[in-house]
Amino acid sequence: MLPFSTRSASAQNEVVKDHSLTFEIGSAAEWDISGSSSQFGGTLAVEKTPIENWLELEGGVTVLQASNHAEVGLDLLFKKPYRLSTTAEFMLGVGPEVVQKFGVSEHTANFDIESVLDFMFWPGSNIGWYVEPSYDSGFGPKSERSWGATAGLLIGFQ
Repeated sequence: MLPFSTRSASAQNEVVKDHSLTFEIGSAAEWDISGSSSQFGGTLAVEKTPIENWLELEGGVTVLQASNHAEVGLDLLFKKPYRLSTTAEFMLGVGPEVVQKFGVSEHTANFDIESVLDFMFWPGSNIGWYVEPSYDSGFGPKSERSWGATAGLLIGFQ
């Protein structure tokens, strides 16, 4: 009877190890809070786990196109992971972002703070998908506040 209860306890306490490196590739959208513009494009990011179950760092680039300009954003997010199950993870993140706008009438750079809710799903051991809603708030005279979302493919490495 004792060996059975030991196995049962160890199965319940199974530790799921995070991927040490994860690549994200997906589509992106952003809507200005004032409702004056929307932009669509793509994103590419890499995520590293320096402190297991405590800290994940994500660096990424997002390219968006609007009717009157293009925009390139570079961000560095500091995320706290929460394991929901063996195949699902949730992260809260915040970090700086630099946004460069290229347009006919404007060519500006803004510094923003970005916050994200990151939902990651791993149906395979190293392949998954994610959805990441975000909120950006900028600094400076031409800064904007916006809601955004990215979604796409995850490729993980142990």
